[in-house]
Parts: sequence; C-alpha cells; structure tokens
Amino acid sequence: MTIHKEGYPSLAIAFVALFFLNLLSARLFPSQELPAYIVLGISVFLFLIVLQFFRSPKVVINQNENQILAPADGKVVVIEETEESEFLKEKRIQVSIFMSPLNVHINRNPVGGKVTYCKYHPGKYLVAWHPKSSTENERTSIAIQNQRGSLLMKQIAGALARRIVWYVKEGEQVKQGEEFGFIKFGSRVDIFLPLTASIKVQIGQKTTGGKTVIAEW
Repeated sequence: MTIHKEGYPSLAIAFVALFFLNLLSARLFPSQELPAYIVLGISVFLFLIVLQFFRSPKVVINQNENQILAPADGKVVVIEETEESEFLKEKRIQVSIFMSPLNVHINRNPVGGKVTYCKYHPGKYLVAWHPKSSTENERTSIAIQNQRGSLLMKQIAGALARRIVWYVKEGEQVKQGEEFGFIKFGSRVDIFLPLTASIKVQIGQKTTGGKTVIAEW
C-alpha cells in the first residue's frame, strides 16, 4: 500500500503520541500485563485507522474530453440546480460528494483544461453535509475552462477536516484525473456543472475519484 505524501507528518505525530502513551501505561501498571496489552491494542488500531486514511491507491485514468469524472471518492449527497454566485455568476447543476474518514481523500481534476480561478476562503467547520457548508465553511474554489466549457469545484472542510491542500494555481494547464488537492479527515467536494450537462450519477451512489463518470458535456 502506498502512503500519500500528505500523510507522513500526521503518521509521525500519531506514532510518537501513541509511543509515549504506551510508555506511560507501562509506568502506571508496571506489574500488570493486561492494561498494557489493552493500551497497545488500542494504539495499533488507532495507528491503522490513520494509516488507511492516507492510503494512495493506484488509479488508471481513462481520459475522455466528453466526460466529467468524479473529483473524489465518496457518496453523492446533492444533485440540484443552484445559483453559483462566487465566480461563474450563473445557474449551475451542483453535484456534491461527501467523503467519510474511511474514503481515500485525494482530489482529482474532473476535466483537463486551464485553471481560470483559484481562491482559498477561511470559514466555519460545520458538518460537511450541512446545506450551508458550501458557502460558510473553510473551502477552496477552483475553476477549470476548456473547449467544452467551464466548471467550478469547491473543496470544503468538515467538522473534522481542518486542513485543505491544493496543488494548482491560476493560469496552469491541468490534465484530467491528475491530483489537484487533498483534504484531511472527512470532507466534501462540490462541483458546479453547466445546465446542459448530462448527469450520470444518482443520490446515494458511491464514486471513485478519477474513475466514476458523473456527467457528460
């Protein structure tokens, strides 16, 4: 299993914290093996949870300029027409994907093209499925334009996610399926599509970033 580069600092912190927790347990119960084994078992379990969160499975991207791919692993929680007022300034179809702590949290470009907008917004930490999380939570907004059209994505921090990472900048050319960011510990990605887009997913459907076709131009 490959570990994502964003995971190494968190894994190091978790290892050190759990190491000292077990050291403290050994000193508090020097003659009792059972408490020490219980703490060790819990420590291994917690470390494995953090480890699996930062896993980075290999994904083979089938690039297709007619398709819009899922930007993240997770579950579709919103499909609705809405007014995108930040950058596109027009009505769009919003598709939202919720990522639980058990999902891979790598974010991928749904299409290839030019990054025409990229902005970070500090904000609240409402639960990721809250209706206002798209406009009030900490988030990063990224727009991509190509010959087929334009779309806007929002990386949205949740109640647990307190760090959004993005790797793109305005003016940069990006490829479909490449990583554009990462969000730690539970989050959501919104994507705002043209009204003419043909949606290929349903509410409750599970998605795989860079694989699942969520719409076609």
